[in-house]
Amino acid sequence: MSPDMVLKLAEHSVFTVLKITGPLLIMALGVGLLVSIFQATTQIQEQTLAFVPKIVAVLISLIIFGPWMLTTLLDFTNQLFQNLHRFVG
Repeated sequence: MSPDMVLKLAEHSVFTVLKITGPLLIMALGVGLLVSIFQATTQIQEQTLAFVPKIVAVLISLIIFGPWMLTTLLDFTNQLFQNLHRFVG
């Protein structure tokens, strides 16, 4: 296995991880921003108010994007196993 193949595989792996986690992180970021703006305007400094909406938003995002995330991960895994003979020998 050449160094170029290792770098290409690592690049594809990192891109897949970013593609899978992207929607969840963007949703958590958006909800966190809205909660922070709400806390700043109302001057409510409750710690649980910052975490509970983000957790709920991530769970809803998992329900919505879960099948797509699983399909993407399974496609990557199948592609990895199909090309395993190139990596080993």
